[in-house]
Amino acid sequence: MLRSRSSASSRWTADPLAAGAPRLYVDAALTPASELILPERVAHHLTRVLRRGVGDEIRLFDGLGTEVSAHIARSERKQVAVHIDALLTPVAESSLTVHLGQAISKGDRMDYAIQKAVELGVAAITPLYTEHGDVALKGERAAKKLAHWQGVAISACEQCGRATVPVIAPAMKLAEWLAMRDEPVRWMLHPGEARLESTTTIARAALLIGPEGGLSEADMAGARTHGFAPLSLGPRILRTETAPVVALSLLQYLHGDLSR
Repeated sequence: MLRSRSSASSRWTADPLAAGAPRLYVDAALTPASELILPERVAHHLTRVLRRGVGDEIRLFDGLGTEVSAHIARSERKQVAVHIDALLTPVAESSLTVHLGQAISKGDRMDYAIQKAVELGVAAITPLYTEHGDVALKGERAAKKLAHWQGVAISACEQCGRATVPVIAPAMKLAEWLAMRDEPVRWMLHPGEARLESTTTIARAALLIGPEGGLSEADMAGARTHGFAPLSLGPRILRTETAPVVALSLLQYLHGDLSR
């Protein structure tokens, strides 16, 4: 569960639905008519950066689908307490559940891919090691990167209004991820192949996106063995961080909640 990841940082962004009230992720149970002591980093950002004080309204969500309205009850130097007022109806999750397998890329490209995938309603993301990939993470570096990516997902949820934070799975080899897939519909992006259609309703899907160098012949052969069909997004070759934005937008439009 998301709450077990205490390393994921808490961040803030304005919630357009709350008339300027800060919207924060907190790794805690949210019970109406109760008091909650905010984590130190959240409290510091709320009171020192955003300059909110006693009586000011805020919104809190737990990353598991619960969102509440609250107000600052006490604000002291080392402790900020909020009173939880009422349960809110969070932004509905998409009817289309997509598990994204994203080849790991360097620098900010991976952050961008995760951020936009979360904004576009992805349900889960697994960073992947592929044959043409050039990133290797081990030990403490892998743990820090995973916590960072989960923080990116949390920040994206704060921005877009989602109360359920997609879990970022630990990075794994492509072959391991392929063997775990049970989605009834599975695609791997590959130029020049079949394009998306909307003739049937899809509820769950797996989407595989390769690295900058593309999926190797061995990667694609393994994916085909596990039921993945090649899928093209048009005549132009997209960067690895652009591909999930386009693919998820099309999927949500054809089978999810972007067409409503």
